[in-house]
Amino acid sequence: MSYIDAHVHVWTDDLQSYPLASNFTVNDMQPPTFKPEELLAHCRTSGVDRIVLIQMSFYGFNNAYMLEVMRQHPGVFSGVAIVDATGESPQEAMARLAEEGVRGFRIHPSGATPEMWLEGDGYQKMFAAGASQNLAMCPLIDPEYLPAVGRMCERYPDTPVVIDHLARIGCAPIRQEDIDALCALARHPRAMVKVSAFYALGEKRPPHFDLIPLIRSVRDAFGADRIMWASDCPYQVQDESYEDSIALVRSGLDFLSPEEKDQILRGTAEEFFFS
Repeated sequence: MSYIDAHVHVWTDDLQSYPLASNFTVNDMQPPTFKPEELLAHCRTSGVDRIVLIQMSFYGFNNAYMLEVMRQHPGVFSGVAIVDATGESPQEAMARLAEEGVRGFRIHPSGATPEMWLEGDGYQKMFAAGASQNLAMCPLIDPEYLPAVGRMCERYPDTPVVIDHLARIGCAPIRQEDIDALCALARHPRAMVKVSAFYALGEKRPPHFDLIPLIRSVRDAFGADRIMWASDCPYQVQDESYEDSIALVRSGLDFLSPEEKDQILRGTAEEFFFS
């Protein structure tokens, strides 16, 4: 059985070809590199042979390195890019990147309040383009921003939305009200969730069984067909192994049927990012 990792970052130390954004330095690159061959050395031993790349923040809005990796490995990588939501025409940038195989766009509050985030004209254009071109909005958020995402799902019900890392529930103590806020998004048919970044959530150590009630609540709300697993490499493998991440879903979630496990480990990401 082959699996898909729905959330991985890559970067290179070739700063001449792929310069860093102005607000980053070489010291921010920890580890110094995480190239495709380094990634695949971890993935393939766990049966993962396709990966969704997430544009690394080191590069800002310059998605060139991610796109080059996708071109060099056809069929192996899909991509989630970053565009400037404050620009005049983010939807045009989205369309150009979609032509190169990008299927989603990372969005982040960047200091905006939960009440004001996503209210700008640029985000309206992005969500509208997502609806018309079947391109996902991929929020990297804490739980207090979930209602803002819900409001946009109401306005743009045809826009795919993929919530990163269980909305980071568990970075702080896991609260039922946060779980409820995440599960409330399940009423929007095009909302999906990544169960990912286990190393950063809850007790933050393998085997991560403390996250089982949270993941079960999300499965009960969304169903396996709107959940995808991801590692968040390279951060997953800094203090743990790659296998520690995938093993939680593959063998630690006894409430899942074999079909549900396959859907979460492969099917959902395949249907959206590789079809």
